[in-house]
Amino acid sequence: MRKILLFVLLAVLSGIFAAQNQAAENYRVVDGDSLEKGTLRIRLEGIDAPEYLQDCYDAHQEKYRCGLKSMDYLQELTAGKIFCKALSRDRYGRQLSECFNAEGQSINRQMVVSGWAVAYGDMYQSEEQTARANKSGIWQGKFMRPELYRAINRAKDKRNKIKKM
Repeated sequence: MRKILLFVLLAVLSGIFAAQNQAAENYRVVDGDSLEKGTLRIRLEGIDAPEYLQDCYDAHQEKYRCGLKSMDYLQELTAGKIFCKALSRDRYGRQLSECFNAEGQSINRQMVVSGWAVAYGDMYQSEEQTARANKSGIWQGKFMRPELYRAINRAKDKRNKIKKM
């Protein structure tokens, strides 16, 4: 009887893990801090990456597309199977999540440690300090914090709409 129960338990657990792995596939990278899975929009909790078209300057003062670099790095990190844990929703209705690779390492944390995202809020502050000290990613040169970049571009868009009136 014990062998049968053990067999049933293992079969059930195998099914759960298989379903988890299946659910971990098919994420699409939108930008350096956002993913999509079907109609589900996911924002990586605690990080803010350069915007898709945002430019930065490297250590030699050369302009480069840091938003694209950040997105490329997130694509590398999500190339294998990943699992995202839903934490809450943001004001736009996106699921705020922490995502993990197959080894259980936090993708959110890795984006900040690598310097391709900054800490957003209290999470990952020490990881940001490490990236800054190592001059990793966007910290190799000069950049505008993504939050400020978005605010300036919203203000420019607003001015342009007023001029067209």
